[in-house]
Amino acid sequence: MPAPLAALELLCGDAQTFLDKVWASRIHIHHTDPEPLVRLLTFDDVDQLMTGTAIRTPAVRIAKSGSVLPSSAFTRQATLAGQPMTGLVDPRKVFDLFDDGATVVLQGLHRYWEPLGVLVADLELALGHPCQANAYLTPPGSQGFAVHEDTHDVFVFQTHGRKVWEVHEARDGQSEKHTVVLEPGVSMYLPTGTPHAARAEETASLHVTIGINQLTWRSVLERALAEALGPAGKQHLPAGYLDDPSRLADGLAARVDGLVDALRNLDPATVAADERQSFLTGRTLWQRGGLRDRLAARELTDDTRLVRRPGHPLEMAHEGDKVRLLLGDRDLVVPAHLTPALEVVRDAEELMPADLAPHLDDRSRLVLCRRLVREGLLAVSHS
Repeated sequence: MPAPLAALELLCGDAQTFLDKVWASRIHIHHTDPEPLVRLLTFDDVDQLMTGTAIRTPAVRIAKSGSVLPSSAFTRQATLAGQPMTGLVDPRKVFDLFDDGATVVLQGLHRYWEPLGVLVADLELALGHPCQANAYLTPPGSQGFAVHEDTHDVFVFQTHGRKVWEVHEARDGQSEKHTVVLEPGVSMYLPTGTPHAARAEETASLHVTIGINQLTWRSVLERALAEALGPAGKQHLPAGYLDDPSRLADGLAARVDGLVDALRNLDPATVAADERQSFLTGRTLWQRGGLRDRLAARELTDDTRLVRRPGHPLEMAHEGDKVRLLLGDRDLVVPAHLTPALEVVRDAEELMPADLAPHLDDRSRLVLCRRLVREGLLAVSHS
């Protein structure tokens, strides 16, 4: 199974059934083996982030009784090489607030916690929508937020303790209230606008929320419309239109006609390709171990085990005797005769340069693999 779909199935079960029948329409609860979800962010991991790193706001916020506390309530200042550092989380202040019933929120974890960064990167490829990861640590018997709605779809899963969720689902014009208990091994999907609240039970609760920031048809149409407007949309309105509105109406009519013609001439396939390119090149991709890989790439042999980096695409577009590779955050142009070897790389989760022997000679396949390691598509396996 491709890694992106495996990431989705971890949260929802059968990925294709979820996408066909559930996605963006109704709540969905999935029971699975707890271990793969728990190891994405354990209670001890959060302890380490709070006490063993220089984590700063806005990566952390704290809520109590439905209100977000000012950062001054849990941060401190320090200096580094004589330069001031502000917004540093003060563990003692956080612990005191936690003891008093406050919920600790870790924001944007996909940017600085690798297991969730990898999960998010794969989910983005599976869904085609930007994703993010937050975590919520709530003390026993407490509730961080009152009933509220999110402006995006979410997956939530528990990694420590239990949490009782109050979920309101709209069906047939009526609101149905559900009580859902999340514990390790249970995940839940909530579409945009689903009212919900959650309370920890007798132990501390840690859950992760994966937010899905939907790209909409409107956003695609607005970008296409902006391109069709071209310079016509930047021209000044005619002076004197306040006294003679026909000057505005006539000019508008001409421009509307021009816009209609421009829209008719838009190629949907080109617009779709541009949208896809924009999404794939605008993502944050993990490069952990990249420095070591650059050194190891110098010593590659035919038997070196290589793996695809999670969340990194490999798209190919032929341009005459060249092929343009889209590697996520960058393009790479190479000779078209490399296409068969690149197709092997594209379709493999793990390979050795020797696997390219049917398509490239000894030197050429090592040169290609070294380049793909340096560009971040492949990583050298050290296991």
